[in-house]
Amino acid sequence: MKEPNHRGHDPKARRRRCFIVGGVFLLLLLLLFIVVLILALTVFKPKEPRTELVSATLEGISPRISFSPVSIQLNIILNLTLVVKNPNHASFKHGPGKSYLLYQGDQVGEADLCPGLIPSKGTQTLPSQLTIEVDEMATHISALISDVLQGQLVFETRTRIPGKVSFLKKFKKHAVTTSDCRLAIAIPSMKIQSQECKSKTKL
Repeated sequence: MKEPNHRGHDPKARRRRCFIVGGVFLLLLLLLFIVVLILALTVFKPKEPRTELVSATLEGISPRISFSPVSIQLNIILNLTLVVKNPNHASFKHGPGKSYLLYQGDQVGEADLCPGLIPSKGTQTLPSQLTIEVDEMATHISALISDVLQGQLVFETRTRIPGKVSFLKKFKKHAVTTSDCRLAIAIPSMKIQSQECKSKTKL
């Protein structure tokens, strides 16, 4: 009579197989973690979306000064064209933004920017129309008259666009991109003599 073969039920062999399977599984998890980490630190590392002012034009008439009584007439609209660049390998969804117009450090106009979605490595053009609010400039009437007589008005614009960089529709990173510009307007030609802009992003 032959003895039954118990090799298939050897506890040591089963434990060995379990160790091998478990080791292979852990090795695969480690490799997957390393791959994800490399991608997160290189390809999918969040980069800063940037806002740039690509053009600025004026509409309206040259300011007029009246000395009896002292007053000044203004009818100026500043048209800005902004471009938001998304350098990420993920989409950038931004909410409503704001553009502010300042004179002598005080706000004299504002405009809303529409929300949108910028695909990976994409750009979006955002128009902005800022109308100068004469009443807001009344507190600087002496400086305004002096600037007009000297033939130049200097304004500042500040644009703020909040949003989120989305990776694989699950991982999101908040970002706020801003652009600050200084514009010099020639009087009475009503042309922009110079513009200086700085942009930055907070992640």
